[in-house]
Formats: sequence, C-alpha cells, structure tokens
Amino acid sequence: MKKIIFKIINIPAEIYNKVFMKLKKVKCGKNVQIKGKLFLRGYGSLEIGDNVLINSKPFENPVAGGSRTSFNFIGDGKIKIGNGVGISHSAITAMKSVEIGDNVLIGSACMIADTDFHPITLEKSLHDDLTKVEVSSIKIENNVFIGARSIILKGVTIGEGAVVGAGSVVTKDIPPGEIWAGNPAKFIKKVKDEKN
Repeated sequence: MKKIIFKIINIPAEIYNKVFMKLKKVKCGKNVQIKGKLFLRGYGSLEIGDNVLINSKPFENPVAGGSRTSFNFIGDGKIKIGNGVGISHSAITAMKSVEIGDNVLIGSACMIADTDFHPITLEKSLHDDLTKVEVSSIKIENNVFIGARSIILKGVTIGEGAVVGAGSVVTKDIPPGEIWAGNPAKFIKKVKDEKN
C-alpha cells in the first residue's frame, strides 16, 4: 500500500491534475494553467472558465508557506470560477455556492468559505449535526482584487472592482469600487481616490 501511495504522490503535476479533475468531473475552459498539484476534496461541482491561472506549487509563492490551492466540497457545494482569474495557494470551500467573476485576482493563502463548518455551540458540535451549520452563498464580482491571507466568510458579496487589503477578514458585503481592509474589514476609501 505504501508503494502505491508513493507512486501516486510522485505522478507529475500535469497528469495528476488531469486524472483528478476528470474523476471529479470538473468543467474546464480553454487555456487553464495549473502550477503544481491541486487538492480536490468532496463531490460537488467545479467549473473553471477560460484563461485561468491557478498556482498550487509548494514554495512557488513565499507568502503561502508551502501550501497548495484546494477546492473543498461539502455535499452538493458548487464553485464557479470566471474567465481570466488568478488564484494562488488558496482554500475555497463550498457547501452551497461560491461564485467568482471574471478577472478576479485572489492573493496567496486566502480562505473563502460559504459555511461555518460546524455548529457554534459545543453541544451541537459534539453531535456533528450538519443541519445546524450556518451556510450562505458567496459572490465575488468581476475585477476584484483580494490581498494575501484574507478570509472571506459566508454570505458575502464583493462588488465589482473592489479591493480587499491583505490579511482582512470580510464579514459583510463590500460595495463596488471600494477598498476595504482590517479585521473585521472596514471601508478605507474609493478605488478612484487611489488613482488620483
């Protein structure tokens, strides 16, 4: 068994990704580039648009700390990635739906999750009752930039052209064309102010 696992681990990344993406029935557009091996967990649906770059090669980006990009599905979760998107060493989890628009850049080691993963109270957590888990879709609109090590929590919509500062925790909607940062993320200024 150890020899089989070792052989699977040592498959070249390009072949590894093709095999696992086919097994998971990933819908993949044209000119999708994946550096390193993806981590796909669960049996929800993943759709990737055209001209997408996913960086998942350990130590390719020093901010990532040797991690990979992972797509995690709980139940029938759906992840849809638009065209021209760049993702670096980030973890995206869908129990319901995570939708990423066109030309979105997601910095290194970000976490995007539409679920709390477990109930808040200890008693409910001990019984592993997923019916009590809070779940709400995430939508990231076109031309958004999300800085490294940011966390996007359930139920959030990030408006078109918005910027999320590095290390932010986004707990509520961000309007289009605004820069937000901090924990929890708060309005900093309009993107157009940055251009002047």
